[in-house]
Amino acid sequence: MKRIAVFTSGGDAPGMNACIRAVVRGAVYHGLEVFGIRRGYNGMINGDIFQMTSHSVSNIVQRGGTILKSARSKEFMTPEGRQKAHEQLQKFGIEGLVAIGGNGTFTGATLFFDEFGIPTVGAPGTIDNDLYGTDHTIGFDTAVNTALEAIDKIRDTADSHDRIFLIEVMGRDSGYIAIQSGIAGGAELVMVPEVLTPISEVVNILQQGFNRSKSSSILVVAEGEEEGSAKEVAEKIKVMMAGQDLDMRVTTLGHIQRGGIPTAYDRILASRLGLGALEGLMNGEKNVMAGIINNELVYTPFRDTIRLPKPINEDLLRMVKILSV
Repeated sequence: MKRIAVFTSGGDAPGMNACIRAVVRGAVYHGLEVFGIRRGYNGMINGDIFQMTSHSVSNIVQRGGTILKSARSKEFMTPEGRQKAHEQLQKFGIEGLVAIGGNGTFTGATLFFDEFGIPTVGAPGTIDNDLYGTDHTIGFDTAVNTALEAIDKIRDTADSHDRIFLIEVMGRDSGYIAIQSGIAGGAELVMVPEVLTPISEVVNILQQGFNRSKSSSILVVAEGEEEGSAKEVAEKIKVMMAGQDLDMRVTTLGHIQRGGIPTAYDRILASRLGLGALEGLMNGEKNVMAGIINNELVYTPFRDTIRLPKPINEDLLRMVKILSV
């Protein structure tokens, strides 16, 4: 393999730039030509491809977002779109790809290989930490710390005004951000998509707090919670606790969790995964994601990362119940 390309796709995540840097500098070190593809699969289709050097990735390890930009591509999910992408890669003589992204990115790479035989090794770039095959994904640690900073500040207000705050964090299909920021922030309850938490249980926990003269509470709600958004959960609580003088507020953190300077952990993780993805590609790996499990570099087939769920650690859920007493 002489020429490879790297791209980012899907939602951005802090640490993606560190991962790009590791791929580019690793390629230079190993004597490969390396190209960047802007705006993910859309850029591949449109030929937005350029050669990168070690200098191309100078001074980016500390930056959030992605210098290669990111986009979701409906056109790439069509045979015609993938044909255009393949023709563009042929023009540049690109023989393999490093894809930094999540499920959608790896689904596209799998289809691309099945049709044109272009091997891809992925690096898990998503703040949700929802990919099977790695203990942590790039950007997750930064997102947790961003959420935690907000929770800490909101708790000051909750305590000052004797209020109940429901804080909604990202996690459409995964409660990892909610559970870890909730534990670190001392939340009274965490609601996640993986475990059904009836409103009656929420009300019971709040009532127990009132009985212990607790004047404020923090509830962390993942956006994919089955009972609904934090706003919907708040409305249901009000209905069930009608007659009680509740001072309740809702805060949705939203996309603030995706941005910002990556933590040291995310920079190191991203660098390790970027280099692991590149060297895996060089060693003949294809259609796999580079991940870290128990501090060891592993490769998991894309089909498993896409198909298999990543369950929440039961010990973490148990911790919330014990520590909120």
